[in-house]
Amino acid sequence: MEKQITPVRYFNLKSVSSVIRYLTLADLFVAGGFGLIGPIFAVYIVETIPNAGVDIVGIATMIYLVTKSLGQIPMGNLIDKIKGERDDFWFLFFGYALYSIIPLLYLFIKTPYQLYLVEFLLGIFAAVVFPSWYAIFTRHIDKGKEGIEWGAYNTLVDLGGAFAAGIGGLIAVSFGFKILFISASICALLGALGLIPIYKEMRISKKD
Repeated sequence: MEKQITPVRYFNLKSVSSVIRYLTLADLFVAGGFGLIGPIFAVYIVETIPNAGVDIVGIATMIYLVTKSLGQIPMGNLIDKIKGERDDFWFLFFGYALYSIIPLLYLFIKTPYQLYLVEFLLGIFAAVVFPSWYAIFTRHIDKGKEGIEWGAYNTLVDLGGAFAAGIGGLIAVSFGFKILFISASICALLGALGLIPIYKEMRISKKD
């Protein structure tokens, strides 16, 4: 007897949990905002900080990644210990809101040490955002749709980042770095505000 093959179902956005939709949308705005900066960040630093070279950008990136990496585990442990999901929501919301400040801070840096401080702060904010975002997403992902929902999230965010990279270069050339960084800040802030509709769906107890 031949085994019947279940027909492939097309992805239906309406069938996805509203929490997953808003989380994806929020991250799309935040990632898109920083995607605007990505392609020209090194150029901006070299042009802005006197005598700066790409080595300064490399050190700054290292500071961000090390800070983020070392901070995520204790932050994730804290999130798991606090009862309920609403702490996760507020960590994520304020983390995104603080993210939106970073592009504006780039406008004021004049020395490598100021850049390093900004990247250190970005690393701290990222250490708050990533565990809380993943915790909420994991709990609310629709059973049986884990693959497609993770795939849809990554596809949308990657495409958003790709278009943002192209647009960011055009904005920098046409309007200057100031408009570019302000635009990135606004995108990140919109990402934070986009989380507000899911607050009512956060469980008071993680076992609810």
